[in-house]
Order: sequence, then C-alpha cells, then structure tokens
Amino acid sequence: MFDLTGPPAAGNELDTLLGALERQRRYIAWKCGGLDAAGLRATLGPSTVTLGGLLKHLAAVEEHTFAVKLFGRTMTPPFDTADWDGDPDWEWHSAASDSPAELMALWEASVARSRALVAEGLAAGGLDYLGVAAWPDGRRASLRRHLIDMIEEYARHVGHADLIRESVDGLVGEDPTD
Repeated sequence: MFDLTGPPAAGNELDTLLGALERQRRYIAWKCGGLDAAGLRATLGPSTVTLGGLLKHLAAVEEHTFAVKLFGRTMTPPFDTADWDGDPDWEWHSAASDSPAELMALWEASVARSRALVAEGLAAGGLDYLGVAAWPDGRRASLRRHLIDMIEEYARHVGHADLIRESVDGLVGEDPTD
C-alpha cells in the first residue's frame, strides 16, 4: 500500500511529474495512516497544524487546483459550502470534528477526482493545456504548472507530517521499510 517508488530515473516529462506527485501523496497517506482521532489532532510546539488538518487542507487544495483553476468547475462537498471568505482556515480547524475515516476518505476522494481531471487535461492538450483561472494580467497556468504547484504543496506539508507523526507515536523515516 505504501510503495514510495519515485518518478522514473530517466523518464519523460509527464511520467516524472506524475511520479513525483504520486510519491508525495503516498508520503502523506503513510504519515497520516493508522492513527486514531487523537493522533490526527496532535500538534507540535506552538503550531496548530494537525495531521487531520493537513489531510483536509490537501483535499481542498487538490479540488481548488484541478477542478476550479484548471477547469472552472465547482468544488465537491464539503468544500462547496465552506465560507472561504469569512473563514479562510476553515479546513484546518473543522478537521477536528471529523473522524479519521472521514478525513482519509475525503482526501482519497479528492485525489481520485484530481487524477481524473489531470487525465482529462492531458487528453485535451497535454501538459500545455491551459487552465481557465487567470492572473490579473490575463496569464493562465498550464497543466504542467499546476502539477508543479501541487508537488510543491505536498512537499511543504510532508515535512510537517514527518514531525507531527514522530511526536504522536515515534514513526520516522522516508519509507515504511526504514
């Protein structure tokens, strides 16, 4: 379940991008997997970041990046009814009332939808497919850029997950076989 094989050593651009993103997703699944609610609510030092909050945040970022920014579609529940303007950190603190199973299922569903949307974008124009969201100057990001942004988002939070998980039950390493 936690095969952390990375991108191919000498693969093409697409296989390298998708391999890097999938490896980051598997790190999150491994670091957040098998914990009870207390484990997913644990914080470290002065931070309020939790593993449950990370799961819900990453699910929201998956939805926003690939559904909204790439295709202009609405986010799925529960993200479609969140008051993002009134509570921009909604996903972080609302995760505390969700069960571990609910959080993992929400994240897994968002990842599955993102994979389907990436495949749709690839079929429609490859890595050069332009998303619908635009910066104020009119520039639109390619699917390639959205994939890089998502890899960066996961890489940033995998470090948080490493530290929090170690504080919960001592799990360390970069690979389940460590």
